[in-house]
Amino acid sequence: MIDRLEKEVDMLERHLQVLKMVIESEPIGIVKMSNETGYPHHKVRYSLRVLEEENLIEPSSQGAITTERTAEFVDELDDKLDDIVDKLGSMRIEDAAEIES
Repeated sequence: MIDRLEKEVDMLERHLQVLKMVIESEPIGIVKMSNETGYPHHKVRYSLRVLEEENLIEPSSQGAITTERTAEFVDELDDKLDDIVDKLGSMRIEDAAEIES
């Protein structure tokens, strides 16, 4: 159950790292992103596809570039992540009565 969540968080981290690279270095291609992040080409390509489906980037002849939606997404990102962290924190059961075996 938690393993799946960890994998999703890892994938989200990769998507956001790829988005950050596009924001900082646009236009940027798959090879350069792969070399700088250490992620294999296919994982970078997948992240680019996800970001494109979310209208956060678009392809150009020189590489990936941001869209009009990117700035709005980045502005809202920290608040959304804070909300998720708070929600996860509220799920803790460490203070519950001890479970008897």
